[in-house]
Amino acid sequence: MKALVPACAAAIGVTLLAIIIGACSGGGSGGDASSSAAGGGAASGASSPAGASSASGASGASGASSPSGSNGNGNGSTTAVSHPTDVTTWHNDIARTGQQLAETVLTPSNVNTATFGKVGVFNVDGAVDAQPLFLAGVPIAGGTRNVLYVATENANVYAFDADSGAVLWKVSTLGNGESPSDDHGCAQITPNIGVTATPVIDRSRGPHGVMYLIGMSKDGSGGYHQRIHALDVTTGAELFNGPTEITASYPGNGAGSQNGQVPFTPGQYAERAALLLLNGVVYTSWTSHCDFMPYTGWVIGYNADTLQQASVLNLTPNGQMGAIWMSGAGPASDGQGIYLLDANGTFDPTQNAQEMPINGNYGNGFLRIDPNPLRVQDYFQASNTVQESNEDEDLGSGGAMVLPDFTDANGTVQHLAVGAGKNSTIYVVNRLSMGKFDSNADHIYQELVGQITGPMFAGPAYFNNTVYFGSIGDSIKAFAVSNAALSATPTSKTANTFGAPGATPSISANGATNGILWAAENGTIAGLRAYDASNLATQLYNSGDTSGRDQFGQGNKFITPTVANGKVYVGTKSGVGVFGLLAK
Repeated sequence: MKALVPACAAAIGVTLLAIIIGACSGGGSGGDASSSAAGGGAASGASSPAGASSASGASGASGASSPSGSNGNGNGSTTAVSHPTDVTTWHNDIARTGQQLAETVLTPSNVNTATFGKVGVFNVDGAVDAQPLFLAGVPIAGGTRNVLYVATENANVYAFDADSGAVLWKVSTLGNGESPSDDHGCAQITPNIGVTATPVIDRSRGPHGVMYLIGMSKDGSGGYHQRIHALDVTTGAELFNGPTEITASYPGNGAGSQNGQVPFTPGQYAERAALLLLNGVVYTSWTSHCDFMPYTGWVIGYNADTLQQASVLNLTPNGQMGAIWMSGAGPASDGQGIYLLDANGTFDPTQNAQEMPINGNYGNGFLRIDPNPLRVQDYFQASNTVQESNEDEDLGSGGAMVLPDFTDANGTVQHLAVGAGKNSTIYVVNRLSMGKFDSNADHIYQELVGQITGPMFAGPAYFNNTVYFGSIGDSIKAFAVSNAALSATPTSKTANTFGAPGATPSISANGATNGILWAAENGTIAGLRAYDASNLATQLYNSGDTSGRDQFGQGNKFITPTVANGKVYVGTKSGVGVFGLLAK
């Protein structure tokens, strides 16, 4: 898949939180820290939000804390407490809906240029490609604070006091004598590669909670490394004897194979898609580095308590390409299967008796993966999938999203997922019967052609029986869900359009009320916009309408706004813009 370059309901929230909590268990004690905690001193080069409240206490939704997998792990761990305001994974939950349903501060009535705007910038040492993550009420640096975790392409991870901007700790993911990876002369991730994919946090593991992430580096001999790290959220210390070097092989005769095995070669790949934590396993998924051959498609799982490899899957073991890009979106899950959109690559039109590709190649597919062990359980391929792959018009540019269960007009409960890619077609699949492949027709639950007008290099969002898409050169469009189907045409749309790479919306709401859709804009000057989620024609706020007051840095592609505790955090090429209610 040729990646884009810069030129070119409340119920589901509760359900998914329960799934995530149910997957948690105790962890083990950790190893040495790669850097000591910096304490609560002021951040070097960080501007503090105007009118920011003291970080002496945990703030958030009223009545908001409850134990999350709080059994002790036998290694001196403290009781982990979840907060509804936490953002611990890409797009807020494993379904990838983008919903923050515990936002009690920001409302459609106070998000406007008079009362809302930039309140600070947290400066870092490189591009922020990963979505910032947020934890409320963390015992850290001698107090209890709200913490924003930011990873950079310069291979550093920061823990900021989310209210004051103070750096609480900063650690590097590099080994001795290493530097961040060079960009291989490719503009996809440039000028260097450190931490690209959005990490995932589990508050119930380790002594105080753990953040899992992938770091890429280059050693003094020119060798490339990909490693999975588990960092203590209060100190940045490496846990579980980490980091673990990512190596793998898989039976096959595909691109780069040797003696019937396809090797995972670190320099050929980038971890762009966000990490998924599911049932005690951290799942990584890999794209090619700039389409440099040879490469294939990989999903690799690691035990969340040991960082030992749990399972490996190659999606094109007897072919080529078929990597997992999804413009930074993470594989989605309903708590059982894993759903993703695979990029262009080999697909076998010839099927076996179970209607599965005869050589195990699934390039350019909407896939359901069974995690125990990793295997493709079901899939959907468009009838012209081979032509689309050959023309680089694949599904893999967009992200997948799991929808809550809906009842159709016949009273049947439908289990659905959605996604869209470069061909500007919205695909709605039945998660239990995805449709497989027929060269004569698409056997799929629902297909909307021509309703988004640009290629999809982003992920959709969901709120209050509505699905939102933001493709390139198009408005963000809302599609209502009724009788377990998306509306045939948009029910509302933004007045403005979004250039490359489109927009991955985030939603803030207080339960089912006060819904706001947030979208970041790429460009030389980054932008943040807010809309009434119930009618996208109503724009509430635009950072570009403030005569420069709310400029916050250079735009960055594939950035997803993080909304938590009355603030909105947006990554840039050199930091994180912080937005909130202005001091009176």
